[in-house]
Amino acid sequence: MKVALHNLGCKVNAYETEAMQEMLERSGYEIVPFKEGADVYIINTCTVTNMADRKSRQMLHRAKKMNPNAIVVAAGCYVQAKEETGEVDECIDIVIGNNKKKELIEILEEYVNTHSGVKKAVIDINHTDEYEEMHLSRTAEHTRAYLKVQDGCNQFCTYCIIPFARGRVRSRRKEDVLREVSKLAANGYQEVVLTGIHLSSYGVDLEGENLLSLILAVHEVEGIRRIRLGSLEPGIITEEFVKTISNLPKICPHFHLSLQSGCDETLRRMNRRYRSEEYFEKCKLLRKYFDNPALTTDVIVGFPGETEEEFAASKAFIERVGFYETHIFKYSMRKGTKAAVMEGQVSEQVKTERSNVLLALDRKNRETYEASFYGRTVEVLMEESTVADGETVQTGHTKEYVKVLVVSGQNLQNQLVKVRLTGERLPVQGSDFLIGEIES
Repeated sequence: MKVALHNLGCKVNAYETEAMQEMLERSGYEIVPFKEGADVYIINTCTVTNMADRKSRQMLHRAKKMNPNAIVVAAGCYVQAKEETGEVDECIDIVIGNNKKKELIEILEEYVNTHSGVKKAVIDINHTDEYEEMHLSRTAEHTRAYLKVQDGCNQFCTYCIIPFARGRVRSRRKEDVLREVSKLAANGYQEVVLTGIHLSSYGVDLEGENLLSLILAVHEVEGIRRIRLGSLEPGIITEEFVKTISNLPKICPHFHLSLQSGCDETLRRMNRRYRSEEYFEKCKLLRKYFDNPALTTDVIVGFPGETEEEFAASKAFIERVGFYETHIFKYSMRKGTKAAVMEGQVSEQVKTERSNVLLALDRKNRETYEASFYGRTVEVLMEESTVADGETVQTGHTKEYVKVLVVSGQNLQNQLVKVRLTGERLPVQGSDFLIGEIES
């Protein structure tokens, strides 16, 4: 039987989609591209915004249109959130909610054998403390492996539906994480990225464990040369945490510290658990213990009630921190959240104007940070070979996640290479790369 998979949403979703693919392969299913000709289409859906809902619906309908006789499986957050309303799109044959994806093979085979209407496998995600065990031995990326170690969120930010779609915080057992890291290392992966729905909460439901203890354990796995961390909350950035990880040579000095707004009044309406000055102190801590770390963040513009003064305060704060990269999102109303019914909804035109202002600032900050590497020799994990301006080039990332390109016909994939950055940049496939020369 031929199966096609499609992922929507975050790195956690991507991990789960690849884990489902491995399960299918082990059970004898043939994995094919997501186009006409598949017998089964599996869409791992997203529900973080109304737009994500729409994309999920579109992909489900597209699958049924490509093969009306195929089995269409809707998995993940969109159908989990929709379960409360009892809505099931007519194009869906099997519904698999969160914490049931590990049972994909049994659910699929039962449906094939019975064909007794729509098959639904959805639990009350908000009343479970079970972490769904799924495993990977390889990923779509050949050098870097994203590793899900945590699920769920207890924060309840006013704009976010995810706690209702993913449930409360559930952490993966450290021993299980280490087994998977060891397997990935044995299969040649040199870099792992620890990720989760709310990574900073790892271990709150485990006795004697937290994110720091997990990092220390992963650091001991032979074969792994780099450890990168997914999105963090400011609260986890303490003197003990930063000082400890700064002494670990495998840790990448690249920290994505969630901000959302640089204005305290906006942060309050968002129900974020910190204020701008506290956030700034966390950035200072990271810069105290790491030499020129890459600090990246997310910012929402046009949140309900955001005035011109509040936006100006947020922009000024972003300038003050001096991020490497700022991912800017225009506020998107999500039904079922407190923010969706707040007064002071901002027009799309104003959101776009504010977004453009921050996008320009982001470009400036990115160029300023990358310029600090000009003339320096850095370690680059080479990832792929491509062609740019008619020449064969090799591309990869520094520990800070700066994109680097070297002209070389030699295949350097998955090698750590010393590269001297020349101070030039080259756009390749929509991204800017710093040009470097391999040091002998």
